[in-house]
Amino acid sequence: MGLFSLEHGRLAYRADFVCYGAAVLLMAVALPLGAPLRQWPALAALVLLGLGLWSLAEYGLHRFVLHGVQPFHRWHLAHHQRPQALIGSPTLMSATLFAALVFAPAWRLIGLWPATAVTLGMVAGYLGYAMVHHAMHHLPARHSWLRQRRYWHALHHGGARQPCCYGVSSAFWDNVFGSLPRPTRRTAAAASRHANAVVKQQ
Repeated sequence: MGLFSLEHGRLAYRADFVCYGAAVLLMAVALPLGAPLRQWPALAALVLLGLGLWSLAEYGLHRFVLHGVQPFHRWHLAHHQRPQALIGSPTLMSATLFAALVFAPAWRLIGLWPATAVTLGMVAGYLGYAMVHHAMHHLPARHSWLRQRRYWHALHHGGARQPCCYGVSSAFWDNVFGSLPRPTRRTAAAASRHANAVVKQQ
């Protein structure tokens, strides 16, 4: 698999988690060691802001880019058709986008440490999203929260009549923007079949 391939081998797929885990750890250590003590409260707030911004970006990218803009829609369709395949954004591409669209503009506008804090929040949010999405498709759902998220994501993958459930790690923005599923017996049955198929393939 190439550096920009959407379908990864096991090593490249796992490397994404390792790289982003290392990036989160590095920034989380660098902030308190390098930033002036007086900035710590503001930096903590900026980390939380970054987490919130990622949550909104996760919803917006999934709903409007991956399900609306070519060629991203075509690429994302491969994941819908083969949800067990190791398909995702190449690490080099996503890291470049974080650097170019988050860290660099923030550094220019608000300085190094505030930019690091916002980036830390967004990258931590992305890592959390990636872990939840992986668990929904590849791990046993032993916890009720994961079972609920898996059911929600199964609705997105075709269990509902209308497109819905774009939030992966949270349903918050689906509530805000009205992309909730319409509950029907067919919806519940289809989502259950999809979730059960995930379990059987593990």
